Amino acid sequence: MKIGIIGGAGYTGGELLRILLHHPNAEIAFVHSNSQAGKPVWATHTDLVGDTDLTFTDQSDSGEAEVLFLCSGHGESEKFLNENPLSEGQKLIDLSTDFRDESEGFVYGLPELQRETIRTAQRIANPGCFATSIELALLPLAGAGLLKNSVHVSAITGSTGAGQALAATNHFSWRSNNVSIYKAFTHQHLAEIGMSLRKNQPDFTHRVHFIPYRGAFTRGILANVYTDFAGSLADAKELYFKYYESHPFTHLSEAPVDVKQVVGTNKCLLHLEIHDGQLLVSSVIDNLTKGASGQAVQNMNLIFGLEETVGLQLRAIGF
Repeated sequence: MKIGIIGGAGYTGGELLRILLHHPNAEIAFVHSNSQAGKPVWATHTDLVGDTDLTFTDQSDSGEAEVLFLCSGHGESEKFLNENPLSEGQKLIDLSTDFRDESEGFVYGLPELQRETIRTAQRIANPGCFATSIELALLPLAGAGLLKNSVHVSAITGSTGAGQALAATNHFSWRSNNVSIYKAFTHQHLAEIGMSLRKNQPDFTHRVHFIPYRGAFTRGILANVYTDFAGSLADAKELYFKYYESHPFTHLSEAPVDVKQVVGTNKCLLHLEIHDGQLLVSSVIDNLTKGASGQAVQNMNLIFGLEETVGLQLRAIGF
């Protein structure tokens, strides 16, 4: 499969390159970047020294690619498509927020929610990172019609979740030894979370109360999600195990989970507890893999009829 990457100089573009350079069915036709055009890819993504001789280009060359990955900032994907119409049969996977409402023929690309629909899609809107971790914590409940009340979420993400653009809150001296909340109850991922839950439980109308935190680390998300649950812990575990038993990247853990278990992988790990009629679901993912580029490759695999795990058997850092 010939692949084009638009916006390849950022975090998600770099992560996509790391995966696709070792994907047995992928050939990268070009990597686009307005800011780095003419420079070797390894000069920006320095960990790729010796892995590739690709050079950034400021020409989209989109006709060369069977599948395009859009890794530019939010709002840029819509602009790109207006200026660069796709050729017939060309696939598109967008990692921005632009089409997550499934407008313009896009399909929301969460395989654990609608894998069969993704297989026949031409255009995929890749889910957001916080949205992925929270949705995976709640989809089994929604699928059983058990979201009977409001949902409460407290989640923390690493600095790469904010992108590469310079900002005071991304500066090392501010982030280090620090933690803060932002966009409490108003985060942009709430819209897609609500949409996804209603796909599994159409009558879900309750609020999702979401408080995001900035963490003093680079990669990973830990989301603690809780809501009313009338059953036992054994009931909850059976529900979650059955929902995810055919999905290769989402796993139920008997022990409490932590971010280091998933950093560098395309996995989501879930841990369940019951407290006074509340089901607490702890969910951990890497925001750059399962929360972005890894999930994008998972969607590509599905579109092209491959096993969704191809090229994604990645290992965690451990220590």
